[in-house]
Amino acid sequence: MQVREVMTKNPVTLEASARVLDAALAMREHNIGDIVVRKDGKLCGILTDRDIALRVVGEGLDPKATKVDAICSHEVTTIAPNQSTSDAVRLMRKGAIRRLPVVEDSKILGIVSLGDLAQALDRESALGEISAARPNNEDQEQKRYDA
Repeated sequence: MQVREVMTKNPVTLEASARVLDAALAMREHNIGDIVVRKDGKLCGILTDRDIALRVVGEGLDPKATKVDAICSHEVTTIAPNQSTSDAVRLMRKGAIRRLPVVEDSKILGIVSLGDLAQALDRESALGEISAARPNNEDQEQKRYDA
């Protein structure tokens, strides 16, 4: 199976000059835990909700003033869409990473996560089932709208 078959297409991206607050708002709006960071249209990093918690909140920085570029991970392992899912698993295992941007000819096409692979390759596993489940906050969001 190829990565293109399991990746999330058109991931949410932000310019490196965006504020961390904008990234957090985008994560909330799209119910995701990562943002692909670009500079001049090309991949320059990845930012996770954990990065925001540890590198901004944990350090007492202002998310309105801190730029995404200052806290994102710049050393990003990527994968091509025509590579196999076993290649993706190998890269994740080797780098102890959970997400791989999918890039072709310097263009960001998608992102493949550990959860995407678990759902595609072993849906009955604990990780596959958890990844396929509705997020915990969906029920809370619905209650808020129903009230």
